[in-house]
Amino acid sequence: MPTPKNPPAPALHAEPGHLIRRAHQLAVSTFHDTHGREITPVQYAILRALQDHPGIDQVTLADKVALDTSTTADIATRLEAKGWIVRELLARRQRALRLTPAGEAMLQDMLPRVAPMYHRLLEPLSADEQAQFLALLRKFVHLNDAARAEPPGKSREA
Repeated sequence: MPTPKNPPAPALHAEPGHLIRRAHQLAVSTFHDTHGREITPVQYAILRALQDHPGIDQVTLADKVALDTSTTADIATRLEAKGWIVRELLARRQRALRLTPAGEAMLQDMLPRVAPMYHRLLEPLSADEQAQFLALLRKFVHLNDAARAEPPGKSREA
């Protein structure tokens, strides 16, 4: 029985973590419905980052797509095996990554379907709600990233 020390748990569908997980499921499902299963949303993000920043190293790439470096290295290995990127060894065991012509062709094939895909995902919301939703998502991610970057014990208000 709930007490002041032990308040009732919120309904599952009111919990932010559950709602964020469900939104992620919807986004991934829409991505696969649009692009098939040959490429994942994370692989797409890496290819787009490399299109925008050719020749960046894996550590910088990991930061740009918000992944840890070992996950980024694993995905880069898979993308290289598919022939979509090349990794050139740099000094100090770093690697510069670039799209191959096949990787560029994959993106050129996908890009015309990206905007309609996101339109379909956000379609249940009005135009104003879509803008507000995206603004709040950006703010949510930005503020949480900033909070995690602060040294322990330091508050944002300080």
